[in-house]
Order: sequence, then structure tokens, then C-alpha cells
Amino acid sequence: MGIADKKCTEFVEVLYSKSAVPGGGGAAALVGAIGTALAGMVGNLTTGKKKYVAYEDDIQRILKEAQSLQDALMAMIDQDAENFRPLAKAYSLPADTEEEKAHKAQVMEECTKVACSVPMDIVRVCYKSIKLHEELVHKGSALAISDVGVGVQCLRAAMISGWLNVLINIKTMQDKDFVASVENELKPMLEDGVKICDAVYADVEKQLS
Repeated sequence: MGIADKKCTEFVEVLYSKSAVPGGGGAAALVGAIGTALAGMVGNLTTGKKKYVAYEDDIQRILKEAQSLQDALMAMIDQDAENFRPLAKAYSLPADTEEEKAHKAQVMEECTKVACSVPMDIVRVCYKSIKLHEELVHKGSALAISDVGVGVQCLRAAMISGWLNVLINIKTMQDKDFVASVENELKPMLEDGVKICDAVYADVEKQLS
């Protein structure tokens, strides 16, 4: 049974423990999936309603995309755990001789790149999900507007959390070109995503006032 297949109580218990996985990456993926699922919920509560018939095509597109993104994030819970295990093993490699040190450094570098791949995807996928909520704040049912606010805040947290898991890995890397490419792609996405989340939340709060 994968980590994502655990009951909520089991997931939280193992997260609380000293087990290395799941950790922050798995938690970020789950929270992102919850935020994305709320986009699906809002879409399902909107589709077929006469009041929102003008947005029906958009809602159907959002529903399909939300399902795909949700599935991707749920899969990342176990992918992140699997990708971290080689790095955890690499820490215990011997480093007594210069040859061993060089080998360990090379293995650590390779494993670190693998370890940060899922957190990078968490940032990318959460950003796409945030864009769905950006649409739903005006196209979704007013009865579910608070769920847009909750969803976007979950995704805000998940996206930032994904980035933190990228950051802790790339700071030790020697491949500066790789680090630069990661930062150049994800930092603007992160900044824009946070701005969208804050704007959507403010809009939701205004509608509820």
C-alpha cells in the first residue's frame, strides 16, 4: 500500500513520526491535491445551473483539468518518498579517502537532483490549479465561493511548501547552471502564484462581506 492510500489518520501519524517519509514534500502534494479537489467541487456545484450557463464550457474544462491535476498531485506523494530514498542512502556512503569523497559527492549531486524533481512539479502543478481558482472566483457558484477561498489558500501553502523543498536541495548543488535554470523557471511562477492567490482570496472575502 502506498503512502497516498493510507487513511487520513494513518498519514498524519506517520508524518508525525521520525520516519523520513512522508515529509514536507508529501504534505505539500496532499495539501495541493486538496486545494485542487476544491476547484473540482466548485465546478461540480456549478455545472448544469441555469444561472451559470454562460460559463458551462469553461466549467467543464476546469473539471477535467482539476481532475488531472489532482491525480498528478496525489501520485506525487509516493513519488516524492521514492525519490528521497536514494538520497537518504547516499548520506551514509563512506568518505574516508579522497576517492570515496569524490564518489560520494557525485552520487549526492545526482540523488539531490532526483529528490528535488517532485517538489519542482508540485510548484508547477499548484500554479496551474491556482489559475483554475482564478477563473472560479467569478465563474463558480456563489454558494461555493468560500470553497474557492479555501482551495486557493491550500494551493498557496502547497506551492510555497514545494518551493521550500526545492530550495533545501538546490542550495547544496555544485551544478550552478541547473540551479539557475530551476530558479529562473520557478521563482517568477511562485511570485505570480502568490499574487493570484492573494487577489482571489481578497475577492472571496469581498463577496462574503
